[in-house]
Amino acid sequence: MKSLRHTARAAFTLMEIMLVVMIIALLASLAIFNMGDMFGQSQDVAAKVDMRTYKVALLSYRGATGNYPSTAQGLNALVTKPDNATSWRGPYMEALKKDPWGKDFIYVYPGQKHPTSYDISSAGKDGQVGTADDVWPD
Repeated sequence: MKSLRHTARAAFTLMEIMLVVMIIALLASLAIFNMGDMFGQSQDVAAKVDMRTYKVALLSYRGATGNYPSTAQGLNALVTKPDNATSWRGPYMEALKKDPWGKDFIYVYPGQKHPTSYDISSAGKDGQVGTADDVWPD
């Protein structure tokens, strides 16, 4: 009888196991919540890297044609020859990239932030231009 009592004492009760599982779940949810901001930062970095890729292609386009594509031509001019382009030597990119949120990058020439050049940006996570989460190149 003594060994049976000793065995019962050595085991965990269902309540103790449930308490440990709940504590682990709480800690895991806190860790995931706090890491969510890191995932957002990595998407911003990915957007900036893609904008640098566009920068190289736009410089190549300008070197060949003498100017950047107009806002109307947009970034498509890097992939497909515009109708009025005479010295186009592209394609300068195989395909246009989307931002990490699946939206098109925003291209304006001449730029408002860079009047002698172009502006390229991403509308960010919310997909709305002109909000705090917009992503601009460094």
